[in-house]
Parts: sequence; structure tokens; C-alpha cells
Amino acid sequence: MATKYAGTKTEQNLKDAFSGESEARNKYTYYASVAKKAGYEQMAALYLETADQEKEHAKMWFKELHGGAVSNDIEENLKDAAAGENYEWTDMYARMAREAREEGFEELAVKFELVAKVEAAHEKRYLKLLDSLQNDKTFKGDAPLGWKCRNCGYIHEGPEAPEVCPCCAHPKAYFERKVENY
Repeated sequence: MATKYAGTKTEQNLKDAFSGESEARNKYTYYASVAKKAGYEQMAALYLETADQEKEHAKMWFKELHGGAVSNDIEENLKDAAAGENYEWTDMYARMAREAREEGFEELAVKFELVAKVEAAHEKRYLKLLDSLQNDKTFKGDAPLGWKCRNCGYIHEGPEAPEVCPCCAHPKAYFERKVENY
């Protein structure tokens, strides 16, 4: 989507601000984990508080870059997410692996290639979600299934999730297909 900032230095500044705030958020969550493991609970909490604030800063810049809002169009968001993952595994990580290998960093090249496989799985997951959404299968199955309430754990058996959880009264949105992969 083209915005009023398209092609300006301000657009690049917004991209840099979004990237910087996003990077800081992740970095602070890593630091919080280290502090917590070392026994510094308050320090960990402050890192996490700051990380949440950095997330909000990043959201401000993301909104500016996307016409003033985060899209409420679930289908478009899934398409955008799938496209981003596709770029990462088909272009970005493939290029990074090639360049790392050319510069003699074989172990790093292999890591880039392994992460590319994960990104391909992410793309596939988003495309499957998109297909389910477009074909009204998000909360319906072809055969009776188990549906688990993500809030209270109640299991509903049937071809589709109930409108409301009979146990905790949370809406259908809290249900997911019950899958046991353990």
C-alpha cells in the first residue's frame, strides 16, 4: 500500500524506526531471560516492561507505514504474512546462505538454509489458514473432531466448535482443533 510517505526519506526513517524498535524488543526479551535465570526477577520484569513499550513504539511506526492502522482484514494479513515468509525462504535466506558460503562461513550457511526450511513451513501454515478461512473451515471439520477451548481446556466433540464454551462461556474464537502430537 502506498502511503503519503512513499519514496521519501521519512519513509525510510519510519522503516528504520520500526526495525530498530522491533530489534530492541527481541533483544530485551532475551536479556530478561538471562536476568531471570540469574535470579534478578525485578531486572527481568523491567526488561520485559521495556520490551512491551518498544513493541508499542514499533506498532506506531508500522501503522504510519501502512496508512495509519494495522489492517483488520484477516485474509489480507494472512496473504501478507505468507508473502513475507515466502520472501524469507526463497530469497533472503537463500542469498544469505550463498554469500556466507562464498565468504567461507559454511556453518552459518547451513544455519541460514535450516531456518529457510522453517520459513517455508511458516508460509505453508499461513496458506493453510488462508484456505481454511476462505472455505469456512476455521471452526468446522469434514468429520467429527475434538475442539479444545484455549481458555479452560474443555473438549467439545463434534463437526464444528460450539458458539460458546459450555464450561467457561468464552466465545467460539477460543476453540482450536484438538491435536495430540505427543
